[in-house]
Amino acid sequence: MLSSLGPPKTEAQLKKEAKKREKMEKFQQKKEMEAKKKTQAPSEVGNMCYDFFASIKNYRPVTVAINSLNKVHVCSSTFIFQKKAKPEKKELGVITYNIPTPQGEKKDVISPLPDSYSPQYVEAAWYPWWEKQGFFKPEYGSLSEPNPRGIFMMCIPPPNVTGSLHLGHALTNAIQDSLTRWHRMQGETTLWNPGCDHAGIATQVVVEKKLMRERGMSRHDLGRENFIQEVWKWKNEKGDRIYHQLKKLGSSLDWERACFTMDPKLSYAVQEAFIRMHEEGVIYRSKRLVNWSCTLNSAISDIEVDKKELTGRTLLPVPGYKEKVEFGVLVSFAYQVDGSDEEVVVATTRIETMLGDTAVAVHPDDSRYQHLKGKMVLHPFCDRKMPIVFNDFVDMSFGTGAVKITPAHDHNDYEVGVRHNLAFINILDENGLTFIPSCFILTMSSIPQGMKRFEARKVVLQALKDRGQFKEIKDNPMVVPVCSRSKDIVEPLLKPQWYVNCTDMGKQAADAVREGRLKIIPDHHLKTWFNWMDNIRDWCISRQLWWGHRIPAYFITVNDPSDMDGHYWVSGRSEEEAREKAAKRFNVSTDKITLRQDEDVLDTWFSSGIFPFSIFGWPNETEDLNVFYPGTLLETGHDILFFWVARMVMMGLKLTGKLPFKEVYLHAVVRDAHGRKMSKSLGNVIDPLDVITGISLEGLHAQLSDSNLDPVEVEKAKQGQKSDYPNGIPECGTDALRFALRCKVGRDINLDVNRILGYRHFCNKLWNAVKFAMKTLGDNFVPSEKAQESVSDRWILSRLSAAVGLCDAGFKAYDFPAITTAIYNFWLYELCDVYLESVKPVFSKAEDDASSQKQAMVCRQTLYTCLQVGLRLLSPLMPFVTEELYQRLPRRRPQHDPPSICVTSYPDTQEFCWHSEEVDRDMDFIMTVVKTIRSLRADYNLTKTRADCKKTHIKPRTLSQQ
Repeated sequence: MLSSLGPPKTEAQLKKEAKKREKMEKFQQKKEMEAKKKTQAPSEVGNMCYDFFASIKNYRPVTVAINSLNKVHVCSSTFIFQKKAKPEKKELGVITYNIPTPQGEKKDVISPLPDSYSPQYVEAAWYPWWEKQGFFKPEYGSLSEPNPRGIFMMCIPPPNVTGSLHLGHALTNAIQDSLTRWHRMQGETTLWNPGCDHAGIATQVVVEKKLMRERGMSRHDLGRENFIQEVWKWKNEKGDRIYHQLKKLGSSLDWERACFTMDPKLSYAVQEAFIRMHEEGVIYRSKRLVNWSCTLNSAISDIEVDKKELTGRTLLPVPGYKEKVEFGVLVSFAYQVDGSDEEVVVATTRIETMLGDTAVAVHPDDSRYQHLKGKMVLHPFCDRKMPIVFNDFVDMSFGTGAVKITPAHDHNDYEVGVRHNLAFINILDENGLTFIPSCFILTMSSIPQGMKRFEARKVVLQALKDRGQFKEIKDNPMVVPVCSRSKDIVEPLLKPQWYVNCTDMGKQAADAVREGRLKIIPDHHLKTWFNWMDNIRDWCISRQLWWGHRIPAYFITVNDPSDMDGHYWVSGRSEEEAREKAAKRFNVSTDKITLRQDEDVLDTWFSSGIFPFSIFGWPNETEDLNVFYPGTLLETGHDILFFWVARMVMMGLKLTGKLPFKEVYLHAVVRDAHGRKMSKSLGNVIDPLDVITGISLEGLHAQLSDSNLDPVEVEKAKQGQKSDYPNGIPECGTDALRFALRCKVGRDINLDVNRILGYRHFCNKLWNAVKFAMKTLGDNFVPSEKAQESVSDRWILSRLSAAVGLCDAGFKAYDFPAITTAIYNFWLYELCDVYLESVKPVFSKAEDDASSQKQAMVCRQTLYTCLQVGLRLLSPLMPFVTEELYQRLPRRRPQHDPPSICVTSYPDTQEFCWHSEEVDRDMDFIMTVVKTIRSLRADYNLTKTRADCKKTHIKPRTLSQQ
């Protein structure tokens, strides 16, 4: 007998059996509770309310009375909750995708998903597969027949070839890619055309610095042709970097159509545009004031001039000067009135320019100077007599109300000089060196020819003091124009340049918006548009550079003694064509024509202005030009509304007779978390790739050390980085960055890296929801059409339909915050926080009986629909994580469904029309109960003691008597 009992059981075995008995007892209790509930036959909402409570985390049973009117009465003395301790924050894990996958092949989606979301794992391998499959090409599907859904075409604002992505680029591409992906999922023939700008000044500066650093040579040492070869060499080695960065952002561009503005196709279009407009007289040559960079020896555009605001006396560094130069002061001095002891006191912030003064101006209504009409003042350093002119541009309240006029060195003075036919005397050369007109007397012999302009400033000031005509110096708030490329002080300088007459083109561009043919969104930019277009000035397109599109214009000399006036310009596609034009114009043989091509190149904005049609082969009639021009949309930052957008509109109308696009959407400017403009010296310029992959504080510091910042600015920037990113920037991933960039609305976006990190956690929520669903659905799950749902099923499908409607309206209105809010709320607060929790009890008892199995199957179908549609809604915004998760879900029609979520149809309101206000009200009632319970728990400071759970249904009459 004893032997039949076997050896004594171990302690571990005894514990195992005890746990087994405890589990069996709990199972029996559960069965008894289920039997009681079945006999009570509660209302559907009541059942859901009870089950919902049972699913809520930290909930302990409570007496809940639900009457036939679905009114809830609770007994607060029996509310028992248990506060859950907050889990410790886990470090963000890095999981990599290590399964060998050939470039362009589909990623492995058979292996189990990692335990948690990791950007490195998710973002691996998908982009090369998308490219190889041709999903980003308009030909995907078919281009042979017209698409009844229409065409969507948008060209990228071409980034500079020298550039590196910053968060402004990231915002631009996040918005544009979302729109492109949405239109593609709408079934439209979709093209987002990439390109890159040759960036004349920026590229030339980079290569010149490289030459000097590595070989100790200037571009002049090399010569023009050899220098241009060096630039092409640099471009071929470094120029594709920004394309790589765009791919990291998930930008769904058709890379086979990528264009560079110096490519032969685009260069030919630039040449043709210039010649046509020159022959028509729209492009002409004139000597006018330009923004001149003495360091670059070139005119620069307004957008390349930084406005540095000073509150008073400030010392600024200037290239070529050992000591800092004083700005922010107003110098007053006197001009003697001719034939009188009277003097007129004027003031200036640039005292050295008085060497070129040719008049003094006062306001016509200024009573102090009425007696000086027709009078002259004397220049102190020469025998020049200068008229006192009356002009209403003078501000009577500023200073003495009298203004010195230097027409050759000030934009306002230039207009006065033209109006009053004044002399234009230039005192600076292209290098910023002063030269003294021959009329100056010996007192100015202390200013040698070729003295630097700011050194001459000191000498002129001292000379005025010596003559007793100096009055005072005082602090003066002012704006100093600084060249963004060279950091030199910009000088207005008279130069013969090529100009585009914009009067008629500007009117056409303004009329296109007024008549509704071109729409600008948001409409608060309309005031800026009309202000520029209605007051437009002619556009200087000459740049004194070597890198760029050389102006196809030739200076003519006619070798004929009978011709005394043979200095003209002619344009041509080649020197031979220009020679023939010149010979015809002067009625001489071609052998008597000598030509010299203009050394200058065209403003980069000129080639950018024809970008929407030059990329398709204009002026040739190509298939792409016929199909994709005009485009659908132009999306860019509002800061280049005039510099780029307006010029594209003007040149498109002028050269093609068509608007280049139908709509213009202007996005906000990205600022840091404190609302400050991004500035390298503040240390808040962030490379989006550093947000995607993460970077240490030391890594951020190293980037500053490699920049061109002044050592003092480097230290200031390091302090800014240390303050904002004491632990560096954590790995957030592309999807989180893209989502965060579209959550804000307004003219400015204050972007906080912590907010981006929050959206990485949102990605993890999606990850866990799909993992839970895959486990719940099982291996044999087959998606089907809608079945008979419970209240909770109908509610979540109603909320899904509402999200579909909000996203559809948001994309159509370019309301990206509305889109992100709708998707975020659906996934996080409705699907994950409510529905998934409410159906967990259903899945846990799925095998109890046939009714439970049926209910569980309905919930599985509902859950699948929510996940599949929810991922499709999110796909344009978060392409990587949605592709990864979508590929893991079963298909409703495996043989017919598209291979990728990015070419799957976007959910629309016709298909998902289940929104029900009645169902939403029922669920609101249930959620009110939950909130009431939580509120009472807080009010009564309830204990953690477990109480029995009891659900009672009572009649309204009984309830009213209580």
